[in-house]
Amino acid sequence: MATQRRTPGSQTSLREANRARIVDAIKKHGGLTQVELAGATGLSAATVSNIVKELSTSGVLHTTQSIRSGRRAQHVTLAHALGLVVGVHFSTRHLRVALADVAHTVVAENHMPLARDHRADNELDKVSLLLNDMLESVDATRDDLLAVGIAVPAPIDRATGTIARSGIMRGWDGVTIAESMERRIKRPVFIDNSANLAALGESRFGAGRGKRNTITLDVGDGIGAGLILNGQVFRGNHGVAGEFGHTTIRENGPLCRCGSRGCLEALAGGPAILDELRDHLGSLKLGDVVIQAMAGDARCIRAIADAGRHIGVATGNLCNLLDPERVIVGGELARAGELLLGPMRHAVERSIIVNPDLMPDIVQGQLGTRATALGAVAYAVDCVSITSDGVSY
Repeated sequence: MATQRRTPGSQTSLREANRARIVDAIKKHGGLTQVELAGATGLSAATVSNIVKELSTSGVLHTTQSIRSGRRAQHVTLAHALGLVVGVHFSTRHLRVALADVAHTVVAENHMPLARDHRADNELDKVSLLLNDMLESVDATRDDLLAVGIAVPAPIDRATGTIARSGIMRGWDGVTIAESMERRIKRPVFIDNSANLAALGESRFGAGRGKRNTITLDVGDGIGAGLILNGQVFRGNHGVAGEFGHTTIRENGPLCRCGSRGCLEALAGGPAILDELRDHLGSLKLGDVVIQAMAGDARCIRAIADAGRHIGVATGNLCNLLDPERVIVGGELARAGELLLGPMRHAVERSIIVNPDLMPDIVQGQLGTRATALGAVAYAVDCVSITSDGVSY
């Protein structure tokens, strides 16, 4: 039988595919040694070494000497000079903007409060101006920006780029957020739900590293869930998976901002906790409740524990459906630590179907309130295709 010979075209295609596998692995992990790259991509050590050398020469990759297990190793990242990306997190009451290079190193960051029921036009204008100042602070311009990732605390209809349910962010209804921001800054913009990007941030840089199936809960004024399934963000058919806070846990319960009754968020979200404590603390913010609870205030401790039990019951249902390795709890309320996590674990243990030794870990997020902005940075990098021929989207 004659030996089948590959054409030059097939060899070229294979090499391009191998280059893409290496770049994608580095984008996902932020940086790997060449040995780790071989393990992550399934390529031989010689193939990895040759491609790393080639892409380093062309300015796509950057290598440094490091130590792994007592041995010298070559650590590989994307080249910092390729450009910058931005992660923007709009929450219900706060804005965070992180400017980073493609190796995920944050070079400038800003955080500020937002008015209740803020409007899209005002806040997008604010980000545009803030971005100019941040770029100037690192001696860069908008031409250096490759992409912007934006996170908002609402489900996003991926077909239209608008918020999928009116009333959740009243000042943002009907706005094509990514397009509106692109018109302001003339750079590519990508948008996602904040819980998805918090999950991505924790998966890449925090408590979810090394885990393929995790649930990340974003617990603050609202309650969302980001799902990492088989190592990928799961967004569902229309991009609205993970609206954990709007699952009904008490039929005919209190009215939720989404218009339904008895949602988890209406019972355990920030506004519900503050309403319960208004006669005790007045008009304090959720962060003040956490501080008071950690200082020993019995009413605040009880309010956080009650919220933890509600969230735990709903989390148990989600664990029975998805069987995750780990549940990561982030957001402003997660700063209460075991005051929240303890009642959550107890409620999950009571409702989960598997034996206790198979129950997922329930841990506090490692990135704190920065998780979503860092996830938005990672999302922006993921949306950029980087090759030796340049950048595409």
